[in-house]
Amino acid sequence: MALEHAILVSLLEKPGSGYELARRFERSIGYFWTATHQQIYRVLGRMEADGRLIVREVRQQGRPDKKEYSVAAPGRTALSAWLHKPIEPESLRHDLAVKIRGAAFDDPAALIREVERHHQEHRDRLARYLAGERRDFPGSDPAAPSETPDAGRELQHVVLRGGIAFERMTIAWLDDVLATLHRLRAGPVP
Repeated sequence: MALEHAILVSLLEKPGSGYELARRFERSIGYFWTATHQQIYRVLGRMEADGRLIVREVRQQGRPDKKEYSVAAPGRTALSAWLHKPIEPESLRHDLAVKIRGAAFDDPAALIREVERHHQEHRDRLARYLAGERRDFPGSDPAAPSETPDAGRELQHVVLRGGIAFERMTIAWLDDVLATLHRLRAGPVP
């Protein structure tokens, strides 16, 4: 997936300025795609130049005017074409997993602090995802049928639930890694 596709999706959900878009990447799109402010602004400029985005100047009191971006017809066409193309399942590049395997040739216990740091980062991310779910989808039960389904909200929620499941799985795996490293540190039982 290109950053362009993530930007098109976000702007179709809600038009906004580059700053607002960057905040969305930090807050929700970042569950599955990250980008720096510089990357976002660079791609917005390119997409504006090639006609995939419409830009409207918005006057502001006491602040510089801002540009509000929305998706033009060529942007919708580009997103639709991408949605209909098959993509390959993602391959996972996992530096920590390689370090863990490499620890067999050094001191496995030396990785405990690093794995604990990763464990804490994933716990923090899970807490943010759960807080976002409570904030954005209060009292929702994904299994309960909805009278008037909102495809956008339901699809946003299913992606968030995927992030929550991934973080829970990663934390469980890191618990297993830590238990293994602690057992190896203790040495063989006589």
